[in-house]
Amino acid sequence: MSPTLLIVAAYLLGSIPFGYLIVRSRVGSDVRKTGSGGTGATNVSRSAGKRAGLLTLILDALKGAAAIAIAKMLLGLAVLPNGANEGASAAAANWWVALAAVLVILGHIFPFWLGFRGGKGVATGVGVFLMLAPLAVVFAAVIFGIIVWLTRYVSLGSIIAAAAIPLFVVLQSVFFEPVAEPAPLMTAAIAGALLIIFAHRENLGRLMQGTESRFK
Repeated sequence: MSPTLLIVAAYLLGSIPFGYLIVRSRVGSDVRKTGSGGTGATNVSRSAGKRAGLLTLILDALKGAAAIAIAKMLLGLAVLPNGANEGASAAAANWWVALAAVLVILGHIFPFWLGFRGGKGVATGVGVFLMLAPLAVVFAAVIFGIIVWLTRYVSLGSIIAAAAIPLFVVLQSVFFEPVAEPAPLMTAAIAGALLIIFAHRENLGRLMQGTESRFK
């Protein structure tokens, strides 16, 4: 598979609307017409229950992880984050992996199957960065958990955790596992964070107005 087809495949994988399909099959409604209007786990939980939300979370994270694993395998890179990848060809391949990372998140947020109205990209981003910088995801998850526990706003936790991912990628590289080619990873982290924050723009508006729904 050529690198161009690989990133197209990453977008198509990301655009599989698991949350939409789960709610449609369980309660027969369009999850985008309730709650926040997204297809992610939080909104699915509101429409079809917490088990449906958990299933959505797992599947959305898996498609992010799968996009990275497939990209690495097809480009001849080690699949695990700490695998050895050296040389000019590996450096070029890492940029294609970074692009696949961005495209799978983009596919989740803007799936063409649903008229480019999808989810917020958080769970898919978790799957992506578990394959690229797992310790950064652990740190971000702690931040997310603390904020949601204190405020009950999942959206606020998601926004701050996403914004912190690039910082945690740097901290992971400096203090735990040095990254041989940091530029592609940092580019993916920044682009992914910006996409997730952009997808939460309406949530940001509701948070500022004090009308955002709290998670129960």
